[in-house]
Formats: sequence, C-alpha cells, structure tokens
Amino acid sequence: QVELAESGGGLVQAGGSLRVSCATSGSTINLLGLAWFRQVPGKEREFVSYINWSGSNIYYADSVKGRFTISRDNAKNTWYLQLNNLKPEDTAVYYCAAGWPTQWASADQYPYWGQGTQVTVSS
Repeated sequence: QVELAESGGGLVQAGGSLRVSCATSGSTINLLGLAWFRQVPGKEREFVSYINWSGSNIYYADSVKGRFTISRDNAKNTWYLQLNNLKPEDTAVYYCAAGWPTQWASADQYPYWGQGTQVTVSS
C-alpha cells in the first residue's frame, strides 16, 4: 500500500511562489511515476505535471510550462512542485498522485492519491 500526503499550500499574491510537497510511503516508491493534478469546484481534475521514476521523463501542462517545476527525491520518498509566477487562475486544490501510468495525463491511471492542498493566488 502506498500512502501520499501533501503539504505546502497556502495563500500568495499573483507573481509569487510556493512549493508543494508530497511525502510517500511504501516499498515501491522508486518505481512509481509521480504526478500533480489540480481541481477547482465544479470542474474535472486537471493534469499539471508528471515525472517518471528515474526523472528522465518530465511533462507539463501547457498552462504551467515555464512557471512550474516538478522534481523528486527518492531518498526522501518525496516529490515536489515548485510554483513560480503564480496567477489567479492557478488557484485550486493540488493533488499528488502515484502509479504506473501508460497515459500520464489521465487521472484514472493513478491508483494512489493524496488528500490535496489548497493553493490560493490573489490578484
């Protein structure tokens, strides 16, 4: 069983930065693909970024490319999303997800999810 726990969300002004973290447990963490999704009320969960187990494959949604950076520290069983130059439209609950996806942008490919952390960007 893999358990995930996010931290690091909060309130920031437009143009500011945050780093959200996802700590994991479980013996297979180093083999997992790890992703971040976000969701606002009334909308579907939206893919943000993905990193494979070795860090050799990284993908971003077009809406965050150049502003967000995903990384992982397998020794600490933790991965991160650095959010820079935040915009009000980035306001959402951010979820980390883990699995062995064949389609890394599809939420239903991930069996393990964190509880979410709120990121709010004020204008």
